[in-house]
Amino acid sequence: MANIFEFLHIGVFFVVYKMVDIYWATAALIGTTGLHLIYEWIKQKTMPKKQMALFLIVLVMGGLTLYFQDDAFIKWKVTVVNGLFAVGIFVSQAVFKVSPMESLLGKELPLPKTLWAKISYAWAAFFAAVAVLNLYVAYSFSQEVWVNFKLFGLMGLTFAFTVATIACIYPHLPKENKEDNQ
Repeated sequence: MANIFEFLHIGVFFVVYKMVDIYWATAALIGTTGLHLIYEWIKQKTMPKKQMALFLIVLVMGGLTLYFQDDAFIKWKVTVVNGLFAVGIFVSQAVFKVSPMESLLGKELPLPKTLWAKISYAWAAFFAAVAVLNLYVAYSFSQEVWVNFKLFGLMGLTFAFTVATIACIYPHLPKENKEDNQ
């Protein structure tokens, strides 16, 4: 359900942008992110750290966008979030020797630790590349191109990288998992 809400934020941002402008879309993004946080708090009776961190980033970057009437801040939000993902995954794997990807999927996919480490480094590199690509698109193209990239381009890239990750994992799955999938 959380993933639906994450896409809802982007979808609402996109629709409001197309109907009004970047500033109303930014306000809508802040609002939907805040509502998501409240929903998670009511549902789980705790404040989810991931949702709280995302809300704070959206609130700060979106608030600066609205206060200064400068879309550069909301454009940087994508880079900040993806940069934090990249650094978090890399540090977790390189320094603490804990694979965030294994923590997420290890129970369902029993893979060698070395493969989990490669997957973690690959996702860290992907998030870093997306962070840089976002800045390139934001500063090289129009605001409308950036908004379309934010919704369709980033979603497409993430989907493609997920498929590539699955393709790399598949040969390493135990035989019984492969037979279950056929």
